[in-house]
Amino acid sequence: MRILFITDPLETFKTYKDSTYAMMAEAAARGHELYWCLQPQLALSGRTVETVATRLHLTGEDGAGHGDWYREGNSALEPLSAFDAVLMRKDPPFDMEYVTSTWLLELAEAQGARVFNKPRAIRDHSEKLAIAQYPEFITPTLVTRDLARIRDFHAEHRDIIVKPLDGMGGMGVFRVGADGMNLAAIVETLGQDGARSLMVQRYIPAIKDGDKRVLLIGGVPVPYSLARVPMAGEVRGNLAAGGTGRAQELSRRDREIAEALAPGLWGQGLLLVGLDVIGDYLTEINVTSPTCFQEITQQTGFHVAAMFIDALEHAVSAAGS
Repeated sequence: MRILFITDPLETFKTYKDSTYAMMAEAAARGHELYWCLQPQLALSGRTVETVATRLHLTGEDGAGHGDWYREGNSALEPLSAFDAVLMRKDPPFDMEYVTSTWLLELAEAQGARVFNKPRAIRDHSEKLAIAQYPEFITPTLVTRDLARIRDFHAEHRDIIVKPLDGMGGMGVFRVGADGMNLAAIVETLGQDGARSLMVQRYIPAIKDGDKRVLLIGGVPVPYSLARVPMAGEVRGNLAAGGTGRAQELSRRDREIAEALAPGLWGQGLLLVGLDVIGDYLTEINVTSPTCFQEITQQTGFHVAAMFIDALEHAVSAAGS
């Protein structure tokens, strides 16, 4: 297969932990041809969605983010339909440029491109708000701009989390305890004085045991999660916020949630999904660029990237039949 990866700049990759790199390495080991481009290189010319795609060769070296893990071949302007698979692996923010990219990728699909995850499904899924489709699995939750309603929610639950709807890596996540200290200031700042909606949830004490990333690949749960355990004095388990990753087998509740959500998400064209679970509660459904492949593989020996490329090959074959 010819596989096109839409990514962040390659020199920013930390190959020892990057999930996109793990996908690339597994695909290359199977003899697939790798190409890459940046999101800004996507373009519509006349009726054709195209990009400047660069041939990518992996050196087998541990680049540690310094660029020596790859070498580039020729670059050429090609339609996205010329590739067997297009993988959207650009990290958030999910801004208007990202939305525009999903529109372009959807047009490319109409021209024969096979895009994973499906661009419409990415666009239609707010990674925070999508949990509302599964109320049986979530902690008490409020989404609003209204400070008075947030005060009432706090008065009822006493210990809450306040976060923006478009954050990533734990950015902008605040805990407000029983004393309500700084609640108004936090809401005014995050919500830009009522201009932006916020998500407010009852605090889940089980965060001390980690914010678990449960991966779904091709509608099947990976048998291990990565529990991202907060550092001392933190409520955010995100690795980007200093959390420590600990791989572990799925709990009975993890598997219940994963198996309930997996068929519907896969049916929408979401080849790879990262569920976030704290204790017994679903907190996010990540569909843009889910990670944690390498940490799970390194700690358990379960080859997540191999499972992913298996699913990709099957999806491409099924689409072509």
